[in-house]
Amino acid sequence: MTTPRQKVLFDDAFEPEPRGPRGRAAIPVLPMPPDAALAELGAGLPPSIRLGTSSWSFPGWTGLVYAPRDGRPESEDRLARDGLAAYAAHPLFRTVSVDRTFYAPLAAEAFARYASAVPEGFRFVVKAPAAVTDPFRRAGGSGRVDGDNPSFLDAATAAATGITPAVAGLGGRLGAIVFQFPPLGRRLLADVPRLVARLVAFVAALPKPRTATLPDGPAVALEIRDPDLLGEALAAGLAATGAIPCLAAHARMPPLDEQAAAWRLERFPTRAPLLVRWNLHSGHDYEGARQRYFPFDRLVEEDTATRGTLASLARGAAAMGRPVLVTVNNKAEGSAPWSVRRLAEAIVRQE
Repeated sequence: MTTPRQKVLFDDAFEPEPRGPRGRAAIPVLPMPPDAALAELGAGLPPSIRLGTSSWSFPGWTGLVYAPRDGRPESEDRLARDGLAAYAAHPLFRTVSVDRTFYAPLAAEAFARYASAVPEGFRFVVKAPAAVTDPFRRAGGSGRVDGDNPSFLDAATAAATGITPAVAGLGGRLGAIVFQFPPLGRRLLADVPRLVARLVAFVAALPKPRTATLPDGPAVALEIRDPDLLGEALAAGLAATGAIPCLAAHARMPPLDEQAAAWRLERFPTRAPLLVRWNLHSGHDYEGARQRYFPFDRLVEEDTATRGTLASLARGAAAMGRPVLVTVNNKAEGSAPWSVRRLAEAIVRQE
């Protein structure tokens, strides 16, 4: 079985499946009372701009997001299982990325328990399973390639394990489902037009479920790690299928303003969100950043250029009436709660 520590090879965190009522802790995880400046900042942030983090299960956030218990932080496991309501009480946190679904499916009932822990205006960003976005099988949690993946770009698998349970469980609190593609390798990238056509065909084949709380269906987004795929062909193909791009602030990708220009975001309907995941500081891989930034309680390497660009993109989208969803990883600057706070300050200053 893959362990939480092994999963860090791919992304930020591990969220165990939430427990039912009988398994809930008798004493709730408590939010950290915000200081006056933080509360004022939350009140001043435009309501269409939803900021948040990748997961919520970090003991190092004690004093920032969570109140200590008897002078000590809550455990990672307890925060993962019981901390979402306290997370959602933070004045700036209006979204969160559910990353555990990248590694294993989550049932609709578990999604429903997540939804019950947050206010009505909160929105989830759910990562679709790597089983359909990774062209390779991986050996255990090591990340070592162990052959081709027969489920790569299988729309039926994506629907059954990713889209349908999330829509059923989260309803109107579902903001977007992100299909994050890792670096796809030299063999696939040797024929970029063919690969783009395959990606577009995959998205076109995905179901577009509509419910009373999601009349337009969930936002389906593609996040890529190969700059060679940025361009008119993939952008036009996504727009034609009703999908959207997810901008990725990541060491492998160009700056966000270049990505926005390549995607030509203005071509996408204004009801579709601007979706950005601020993932990783330039010059690091995930494991190196984790070791340098742990326990994620302070900014270690500020990235003011990315922050400024992201603030401008968010303000511009909001001014056009477009909803904004931004999630921030601890490995962007060292502490996602502090990154969100500094980003919110930059957005409000630009108003």
